[in-house]
Amino acid sequence: MDLVSIRVITGDIARLVDFYERATGVRAAWSTEDFAELRTNGATLAIGSTSTVALFAPGSARPAANSSVIIEFLVDDVDRVHLGLAGRNADLVTEPTTMPWGNRSLLVRDPDGNLVNFFTPVTPAAVERLAR
Repeated sequence: MDLVSIRVITGDIARLVDFYERATGVRAAWSTEDFAELRTNGATLAIGSTSTVALFAPGSARPAANSSVIIEFLVDDVDRVHLGLAGRNADLVTEPTTMPWGNRSLLVRDPDGNLVNFFTPVTPAAVERLAR
């Protein structure tokens, strides 16, 4: 079994896709006007509009209601990502900080309030643990 994607449901798909394209430098692949994917080497971030929820189970997902999941991106240089987000009205939660487990992390909120962690392993143990 492989984890292939995480899907975020949003009331404003264009705004959310724009945020993730700017934050990651990855262009979204749009399947329809209600569904786009940002594909990375490790997994895909799928973004669907609220109209897609009815295709699965009406009312089963609500946009901008997450308070327990953090979307994480492994990046080459978290400080560079921080500089790239500066001045773009990113909702900064924490400045780049080196965590006890050896990752340097930047925590922001996307336009729907979802937590997003951009991180870079900086200690030898973290680099080894996250080697692909």
